[in-house]
Amino acid sequence: MPGCFKKTLFVLASLVSFVSFILIVVAMGTPKWMTGKILCKTGADLVNATDPELVKFIGDIYYGLFQGGKIRQCGLGGRRSKFTIFPHMVKKLNTGLHVMIIMFLCVAIFFSLVSFGFCILNAIKVPYRAIKGPAGVGLWNFLAGGFIGLAVTSFMAAVKLHHLTERIANFRENVFQFVILEEWFEDCFWLCVASATAHAVNLLLVAISGINFPKIKTKTEEANVTAEDIMY
Repeated sequence: MPGCFKKTLFVLASLVSFVSFILIVVAMGTPKWMTGKILCKTGADLVNATDPELVKFIGDIYYGLFQGGKIRQCGLGGRRSKFTIFPHMVKKLNTGLHVMIIMFLCVAIFFSLVSFGFCILNAIKVPYRAIKGPAGVGLWNFLAGGFIGLAVTSFMAAVKLHHLTERIANFRENVFQFVILEEWFEDCFWLCVASATAHAVNLLLVAISGINFPKIKTKTEEANVTAEDIMY
């Protein structure tokens, strides 16, 4: 049986792994990884709109890994629309990169659950094999955090290098052209960052569990036996 201190650490690590799993699932299922402001450039150019009038041509956009929506403002009032990434829009995006982001997160979910199971195992008993012990827990957390990091980095590359927001904003727009005025990462993106941080915390907990703290020994008083004590 593991000591009380190590048992507490692994129970805490199991909770962190499970929270990480929940964070990834919520992030993947929520359609708000990015939000932004889009300008209907074609409409603004047609009427030579100046700064005060540009408000009528500025809309909003948001999207996640699977769906999103936008409000088109082309001078005739806002028009809301929703869209799905699969199966049609993905053809206009960098398909390989987008699928890789989803695959990275799915693999991270798997390793988060494996980490959760191994933490529970180490909290209950001392495993016979080293891979099932703290070394294995550290490995699965490292892999889970690494794949989340790859997914986050790939998504940032898709947004900044492959102009993901602009591609989505102009999907099936044959008449109007939209340009991106502002864009920022939303809470669901940061949930993935928090999930990767959670696995880093688990690595720290595993490292602490391997430290052998010195045991506190109580110093017993030495009995001083004298000749007088023997007489009595």
